Amino acid sequence: MLKFFSKITSVTFITLLLALGVQAATIEVISSGAFYATMNELKPIFEEKTGHTIHLSSGSSMGASETSIPNRLKRGETFDLIILASNQLDKMIADDFAVKGSRVDLIHSSIGMMVKKGQPKPDISTQAKFDKVLLEAKSIGYSASASGTHLSENIFPHFGESVKAKSKLIVGDRVATWVGRGDLEIGFQQVSEIVPFTGENGSVDLVGPIPAPYQKVTIFSIGVAKGSKEPAAAQELVKFLTAKENFPRLIAQGLIPAAVAHDTAK
Repeated sequence: MLKFFSKITSVTFITLLLALGVQAATIEVISSGAFYATMNELKPIFEEKTGHTIHLSSGSSMGASETSIPNRLKRGETFDLIILASNQLDKMIADDFAVKGSRVDLIHSSIGMMVKKGQPKPDISTQAKFDKVLLEAKSIGYSASASGTHLSENIFPHFGESVKAKSKLIVGDRVATWVGRGDLEIGFQQVSEIVPFTGENGSVDLVGPIPAPYQKVTIFSIGVAKGSKEPAAAQELVKFLTAKENFPRLIAQGLIPAAVAHDTAK
């Protein structure tokens, strides 16, 4: 019997589930940029494994943009799962847009810096060297979400108008798109949001994570949205996303699985 089941293909297994009355579901997921590329990569694996379908949307964790996750929830858009910065998820739970007790931490994410592909990578290994790069840069881009909020509120003000005047907030788009086109000299975003734009066919090069004391590691979490139509299938997806078998894929995107970060901190 075990040998029989070991030979069943994924398609056959899914067909068998349906024949037994196990219904495949469409899971509505919205993810902020830090986890979006990884979610997109894991999506077909989960779908093949379970027979469920994931409809994936993108939105920032915060900000005034109409596409930010909080604003989309407040407009009445419905999802099964939301993935965003943990402090913003906590606010969504407090405001009754997400289910209390459903928060599960997924990853820890660092802020990175990028330049256009092929351009010299400046040395940002120390605070002093990073300061020099910021002051000498002709133009700077930053995101409308967690990393950009940290930079604009806690870092850039230390440099006065000299940095603020040449910095551009990118709303509803990836900072890498602007840097890759040459519209901005340097850009900042979560490392995992830069990685998909690097490589042989990429448009930017990752310089690296920004140094202490400027660095801020953000925890991104997943929660069940209020009014979820597929809560059982949603829980299957949460379990899948936090499985150890997927840790290498998360790490390849520049992320640290929350379970790994927790163990390291002990």
